Amino acid sequence: MFFLPAISVCGDGVYKKSGKGFRDLNKNGKLDPYENPAESMEVRLQDLLRQMTLEEKVGQLAHTLGWNYYEKDERGQVRLTDLFRSDLKNRHIGCFWATLRADPWTRKTLKTGLSPEEAAEMTNLMQRYAQDSTRLGIPLFLAEECPHGHMAIGTTVFPTAIGRASTWNPELEKRAAGIVALEARLQGGHIGYGPVLDVARELRWSRVEEGYGEDPFLSGSMGSAYVRGLQGEDVGSGENVIATLKHFTAYGVPEGGHNAGMAHVGVRELLTELSYPFEMAVKAGALSLMTAYNEVDGIPCTANPFLTNQLLRGQWGFSGFVVSDLYSIDGLVSQRVAANREEAGMLALRSGVDSDLGGNCFAAGLVKACREGRLAEADIDRAACRVLRLKFEMGLFDNPYVEVKKAGKQIGTPEHREVAREVARQSVVLLKNENKLLPLSKEVKRVAIVGPNADNVYNQLGDYTAPQAPGSVITVFEGIRQKLPGAEIRYVKGCAVRDTLNTSIEEACEVAKNSDVVVVVLGGSSARDFETDFLETGAAITNARRVSDMESGEGFDRTGLSLMGKQLELLKALYATGKPIVLVMIQGRPLELNWAAEHILAILTAWYPGSEGGRAIADVLFGDYNPAGRLPLSYPRHVGQLPVYYNHKSAGRQDYVEGTAAPLYPFGYGLSYTTFAYDGVKMRVEGDSVRVSVDVRNSGDRVGDEVVQLYLRDEQASVVTPFMQLKAFRRVSLAAGESRTVEFVLTREHLKILDLSLNWVVEPGFFTVLIGSSSSDIRLTTRFRIN
Repeated sequence: MFFLPAISVCGDGVYKKSGKGFRDLNKNGKLDPYENPAESMEVRLQDLLRQMTLEEKVGQLAHTLGWNYYEKDERGQVRLTDLFRSDLKNRHIGCFWATLRADPWTRKTLKTGLSPEEAAEMTNLMQRYAQDSTRLGIPLFLAEECPHGHMAIGTTVFPTAIGRASTWNPELEKRAAGIVALEARLQGGHIGYGPVLDVARELRWSRVEEGYGEDPFLSGSMGSAYVRGLQGEDVGSGENVIATLKHFTAYGVPEGGHNAGMAHVGVRELLTELSYPFEMAVKAGALSLMTAYNEVDGIPCTANPFLTNQLLRGQWGFSGFVVSDLYSIDGLVSQRVAANREEAGMLALRSGVDSDLGGNCFAAGLVKACREGRLAEADIDRAACRVLRLKFEMGLFDNPYVEVKKAGKQIGTPEHREVAREVARQSVVLLKNENKLLPLSKEVKRVAIVGPNADNVYNQLGDYTAPQAPGSVITVFEGIRQKLPGAEIRYVKGCAVRDTLNTSIEEACEVAKNSDVVVVVLGGSSARDFETDFLETGAAITNARRVSDMESGEGFDRTGLSLMGKQLELLKALYATGKPIVLVMIQGRPLELNWAAEHILAILTAWYPGSEGGRAIADVLFGDYNPAGRLPLSYPRHVGQLPVYYNHKSAGRQDYVEGTAAPLYPFGYGLSYTTFAYDGVKMRVEGDSVRVSVDVRNSGDRVGDEVVQLYLRDEQASVVTPFMQLKAFRRVSLAAGESRTVEFVLTREHLKILDLSLNWVVEPGFFTVLIGSSSSDIRLTTRFRIN
């Protein structure tokens, strides 16, 4: 139940426009140009800006914390808070962040948070208040977290990005993003924070799970698809949201693996590799971008005019708005480049940041600085125009409301969950399958399921996940139970992810001895709980007073990559029973598998597979789906190898005293239940492009997908280039015995390098094309020359 002011509501829950036609938002008795949809957007924008006070313009630049703007009592009654009314009246706030977010940090639970219908009602109520109770009636922007689903109650939860990258399927990524956008927009959201495009080469870093792995091209390809899915053909469709790229830039290579640590990178690496996914996504049409917490070469990313003004806008042609990460403008004070929040706000604004997430620095201090002549009002106008233009593009001035009943019917649907299941299936990477242990027979009579991640709902979902209703998440145990209704399925946890005191290893071994096969589900966890402590930015804090499962997710950086707690001890004890073992890893980063790779017959990783992950994993284990996921990063043998990415800039890496420098499993690697043969590579140069084709045949006995990967090597250049670099890929499905010709087109974009003068050029010379099934499984090579 809601406390609502006296407003008109249609029978279907759609708020009406008052009077005939469109509203007189500023209530001056006439329809001003900015209120008139018949006028051009630029006319409307400039008319609105002309009427706005300095305080109102600054208010449009602050993104405040939206979950503080409503409250829900024990009877389920929901109301706007006094803080909401105060911020609109006194600060003229125009953008809210994470209004519908629910998690331990916000203290919004299934009981105190909002269902999809309640959320739609609440955001409509907020928009009505903004129209009726503010001077100009400017609609609100609501930004929501959308990394692997809209982070709100009742929505569809997809695999985290590192899992979706393992699909190597941009079209499927676009489809998933379209669902995420729809579920956010139907509840009143307008901006979706995602995709995360941080190239992750420091695997101790807590946020590896949020991005697409170690490769710039794969990250940019998947991220561009996510952008196209979120924004659609028309961001004002009523079913799409603005994509916000995160985190610009070099955030995924922090010193020591520390979240937000400084990045030791040169200009060339910054431009050609770490920023390249952002360039691809900007050219795919992204309308928003978020700065990173870290600094590069002594300059904070939130106050770096080269990155934001010259590179992003000047060279890439970005036309959207830039938002800071939460309190990262405040952070300019702790980074000692600004004396106070007022100075920090001016520094960020001049550097090209348009919106302050947190809202402390784009506030009264900017107004004061402008009135005193220390800041040009043109700087404020420029940023306000970038934000307001997108409000017009989304059609919010003409209709800021959503249909409540649609939110109840079209969010978290079985159809959406089926797409999540398909994404999870395609994300599974089969790492080992000795003696063809997999797929398991459905005739098996007794199955033991063991491990901390076998039947733990939240350990399957990753960070940035809302509370889940009972039964909404299918665990591995439940997925196998549904797959084998006639079998004896017994589950024993065995141990926790981190806790070393409470174990049931002996019981697990007894159950294993009385089974035909043992499925062991180990790994990590990004599951926050309501006892977790948090920084002001929302990052979790390790707590010596208690042991949760959480060892990944924002703020949980590692010194090593070993399995924590008693997990390896549990696995060794189960191995000693002599029963066949299948190891399933559910994790946010690659965890050490050296012992398992030597002793366990079958291993797969599902990363964090989402709400349908249990069904997807069962589909793979029992042969209803042939795995074809490929690793989006190199899987190290030891933390001492880091960084261990494939596209290094030397022809070879010297081995260590203790062992090889090669990863345990290379970038692009993944097994199948069938085999594939490559033949007939052909190539022709056509002006500025090169066409390369290869014949791929399913040489096995069952249908399966192959991920055909094309790498390029520049044989001689004016600067050092990668030994090999992914430039194209294609996931193709082939029936047993079926062949297909796969063609790639390489353009100047694929061949260019950043020369000695930091100019993008295509230099003449020879290029080697390497085509195969992974970065270390090259089946065919050829070369061509550019004159």
